[in-house]
Amino acid sequence: MPKYILTIGLEVHAQLTTRSKMFCACPVEYGAEPNTHTCPTCLGLPGALPVLNKAAIEKTLLTGLMLGCSTPPVVKWDRKNYFYPDMPKNYQISQFDLPLCLGGGVPLYDFAYPKDAQKSIANPGKVVKLTRIHLEEDVAKSTHHDRFTTIDFNRAGTPLMEIVSDPDIDSAEEAVAYLGSLRQILLYGGVSDADMEKGQMRCDVNISVRPEGTTELGAKIELKNINSMSAIRRAIKFETERQIDALERGEKLIQSTRRWDDDRGETTLMRTKEDAHDYRYFPDPDLLPLHTDKLLASVKPHVPELPHEKRARFEQQYSVSAYDASVLSSTLGLSAYYEEAVSARPDVSPKKVANWLLNDYLGTLNSKVSYVIPSVATEPQTINYAIPAGFGSSTSVQAPSTQFPISGQAFADFVYQVESGKISAAQGKEVLPVMLDTGKPAAEIIKAKGFEQVSDTGALEAIVEQILAANPDKVAEVKGGNEKAMNWFTGQAMKASQGKANPKMVTEIVRKKVLG
Repeated sequence: MPKYILTIGLEVHAQLTTRSKMFCACPVEYGAEPNTHTCPTCLGLPGALPVLNKAAIEKTLLTGLMLGCSTPPVVKWDRKNYFYPDMPKNYQISQFDLPLCLGGGVPLYDFAYPKDAQKSIANPGKVVKLTRIHLEEDVAKSTHHDRFTTIDFNRAGTPLMEIVSDPDIDSAEEAVAYLGSLRQILLYGGVSDADMEKGQMRCDVNISVRPEGTTELGAKIELKNINSMSAIRRAIKFETERQIDALERGEKLIQSTRRWDDDRGETTLMRTKEDAHDYRYFPDPDLLPLHTDKLLASVKPHVPELPHEKRARFEQQYSVSAYDASVLSSTLGLSAYYEEAVSARPDVSPKKVANWLLNDYLGTLNSKVSYVIPSVATEPQTINYAIPAGFGSSTSVQAPSTQFPISGQAFADFVYQVESGKISAAQGKEVLPVMLDTGKPAAEIIKAKGFEQVSDTGALEAIVEQILAANPDKVAEVKGGNEKAMNWFTGQAMKASQGKANPKMVTEIVRKKVLG
């Protein structure tokens, strides 16, 4: 049986975080009462004229800068003609031959791959090449019922970026990594909330297969109606097998569009695929070409530190592992909270702060229904952080720790209590959940629980001497070089003091009295 090569290209549609629509002043608001945010322009009524949304153009240019795209000195808008009920004008204002962004690429972050694929990444460090990013208006939202369809025109006219990749993706796992990495970058730039469940980020998947040893791509088949990353992975795997089976039977694949049925786990034919000439593109006569040099210059200062840059800095600056740096940099909210805590207590190791944050703090919060541990490969994420206020018409800035129950300062103070030996790690695991539930400072909870450790040298020496005198055989083991026996003495001292003895001081006293 011949082997086949899979080639994938993705077309990602991302709604921009602007207050108003692309060509009119109607507000953009998810979940508003249907058909309440409309006007003659977004309803396509005769005589209504479009006006460009400057903030939407800025955010698209910012996306291009983050992804290494180039921008033509002059761009224009075009009419893309098609006739669907969700497009009231019977054409969409889009961009054809002179889009805002050309080229560039999306780096695939290891942490964005599906968890079961992260240990066997075929092309680590891969950057998926982009063809273009163009700006257009979204269509209305159609909801299909058993016997009829309702349409909500609130979404019609919402600024929408279409990010088109080259056919440069080799597997379903790489497609998931591409979407997760791209989503993380969009969130970092504050250009899109990119919530797939809310339709703020949608994806069409172009798939082709060809026999090994051939260079010409197979027929491009587009998959529609995919609304989650896990569904995208399943859809790609199903469609790949379907195409290979068809070729093995001697069938000829034709360029077409298919719908993904998530309940049945299969694709079904929608229509044969249109080419660009079927849309009859032509320049929109109501919108003049746009010179981009000044806009581009105004946007460049707002390019943020990107996820891979922040991850590398965390590894170097804070001496955390590559994996921990990936998690800490997975959202702006989490990374800002971590740095808030680290800067609050320079006397506490940043690595210890990271350990407590990732292993205990987030684990405790994750047990609460209202919180999801940040992951660039899943959605939705409850932590977000907007770009600086005053840039275009961005949504309001959210403080970095508003999604966390306690401040970074309070958390750093807690870590200090443990790492300085004032309480044990086991006691810390009891204190932290109370802090998160009540907001009380660590010191207050420690006092209330009676966890203050005994650090008086005289008192600890008395406890150790009693244990040494009662266990001469263990003393001999320590003298013989058995370090585990040393730990045994520390454990006995902790029991004798009901957990209040400072374990570090106990170990030092045992070592001094036994080994001299």
